[in-house]
Amino acid sequence: MSERPYRDIHRRKSRQIHVGKVAIGGDAPISVQTMTNTVTSDARATIDQIRRIEEAGADIVRVSCPDEESTAAMKAICKASRIPVVADIHFHYKRAIEAAEAGAACLRINPGNIGSAARVKEVVQAAKDHGCSMRIGVNAGSLEKELMEKYGEPCPEAMVESALGHAKILDDNDFREYKISVKASDPFLAVAAYRALAGAIDCPLHLGITEAGGMISGTVKSSVGMGMLLWSGIGDTIRVSLSADPVEEVRVGFDILKSLDLRHRGVNIISCPSCARQGFDVIDTVRLLEDRLRHITTPMSLSIIGCVVNGPGEARETDLGFTGGGAGKGHGQVYLNGEPVYRIDNKDLVEHIVELCEKKAAEIEATRGMQATK
Repeated sequence: MSERPYRDIHRRKSRQIHVGKVAIGGDAPISVQTMTNTVTSDARATIDQIRRIEEAGADIVRVSCPDEESTAAMKAICKASRIPVVADIHFHYKRAIEAAEAGAACLRINPGNIGSAARVKEVVQAAKDHGCSMRIGVNAGSLEKELMEKYGEPCPEAMVESALGHAKILDDNDFREYKISVKASDPFLAVAAYRALAGAIDCPLHLGITEAGGMISGTVKSSVGMGMLLWSGIGDTIRVSLSADPVEEVRVGFDILKSLDLRHRGVNIISCPSCARQGFDVIDTVRLLEDRLRHITTPMSLSIIGCVVNGPGEARETDLGFTGGGAGKGHGQVYLNGEPVYRIDNKDLVEHIVELCEKKAAEIEATRGMQATK
């Protein structure tokens, strides 16, 4: 029995597949993905962007392959990437075969859109030959003509029917290494489609609110839509779709998982919005700390609270904390492991907190190392 049963999330049981070395579904951690927005045929630019994506902690990266020049560059891209590369394919079956041959770990494809049964069989064989998994990617904005005629508009029933129809093609070709997404820009539509699909098939599900928007609006939409699904146990891998740097998609993805206690990476900063009681500039301090602490990947919690109203209570629940002493006092209280330890001047705050977090990360990693050797 959990000490906090209101926090319990019971994940949907799904079969497990692999994207390269990354396990998806089953009891594997929920993975975070993003997609490059460089011109794929410019291998150098694409690899450089993947490096920044890797540093942000992404587990998987997707790369669009719209033409031969793109799949020709994939060999260098896949070889250079330290994380599995998913080739994004639309319509042309030869691009899928070329991407598999170039080293892609997964093909994002809709089998029913690439032509005859013979062509589908060729793509499936290429995936089998080169150890590729697949993602069936249904999108409300590009449903099949016959489904639009049948239902009259994008709806959960149409999206699920599309997904299951594509899955049947792969099943009929004795291919089971696939996951499915049913994305929409409308969070209500996406959530309804994913919930219906979750009960109709046992494969892993890739979550996303597609074309979610800019940094702020897209983050809100994605958090609302994917948050509802993840909270109900649905979802094995996620991608936050933002009109922004792919690195930001990764950061938001991890923040969504952290907020639901599903996966932790780096420092989780708990901070107040600030008010007239604040003993230091909370907003600027948090902005500086978010930037200065990005290099820490070890999970830990840090509270930065402007005054003593909520500060001590929040600090008791975090690994590290700082609470302002009140307007005009110029100092505040440092907490370690929930206990007040000493006071420091506000002018030393950022450097001191960074040093404490680095020290805490080293302690946590050392403890993990000792436990691993036992």
